[in-house]
Amino acid sequence: MKEIEKDVHSGLHWLIITLLVLAASIASVIVGINTGFQLIIVGAVLFVMWIILICGFFTLQPNEAAAILLFGAYKGTVKKSGWHWANPFYTKKKISLRSRNLNGEKIKVNDEMGNPIEIATVVVWRVENTAEALFDVENYVDYVQTQSESALRHLAGLYPYDTNDETEISLRGSANEVSEALKMELQERLDKAGVTVDEARLSHLAYAQEIAAAMLQRQQASAIIAARQKIVEGAVGMVEMALNMLNENGIVELDEERKAAMVSNLLVVLCGDRAAQPVVNTGTLYN
Repeated sequence: MKEIEKDVHSGLHWLIITLLVLAASIASVIVGINTGFQLIIVGAVLFVMWIILICGFFTLQPNEAAAILLFGAYKGTVKKSGWHWANPFYTKKKISLRSRNLNGEKIKVNDEMGNPIEIATVVVWRVENTAEALFDVENYVDYVQTQSESALRHLAGLYPYDTNDETEISLRGSANEVSEALKMELQERLDKAGVTVDEARLSHLAYAQEIAAAMLQRQQASAIIAARQKIVEGAVGMVEMALNMLNENGIVELDEERKAAMVSNLLVVLCGDRAAQPVVNTGTLYN
């Protein structure tokens, strides 16, 4: 539904008019008491008119709007703050345009790998289109809350909780990318309600209690394997460099058997968990 900006009259100007109508009503009644019944009727009519006119006054605070309806038909939205006067028969529905926080509750969902996780989000939102917020959805506040939970459930199923691949997006390791994706999906869902999403971020993320201990062990094992892989890659490179330097500088010539023994010893020293305790060979190379 398209929003229409509506201009209304200043409340100060119509205050003067209403005071003049009230004064005329009182004067007509006073004069009518002495002169005739007709002026009393005129005074009564003016008094009823005054009561109707004062119903047209309303005020708006900064970042507050009022949707104007006439017998159920939408006529426009007033967004200018201050004291205003409009047709007394208008129905005025006020709505806040300020930013609001939605602190979502923790929900249990499955990530991309099927692991149960607990997740929650914080959404900063505000009403942009008052007509859509009031007339296109039943309750825009409940609509934002429901769609936020639905978007979070959908997003959690698109990414794994964690991953060892640094190039792959995960819920835990790619906070900025996940937040941006959540914001875009929420905005697409909430456009129908005239709501703008300023920010959306995960406020809670953890494995579900029933698998938390097992997943911690899995993370530790994955970290150990990744570390060992780096250590082995580095050790192989160092052994290769040592053999090449010995060969190029002509320090010693080793047959294949001695090369294999040297490689084995170096890998044990470089890849071991504890410091090596070398044994000094006091004999010859072959004894």
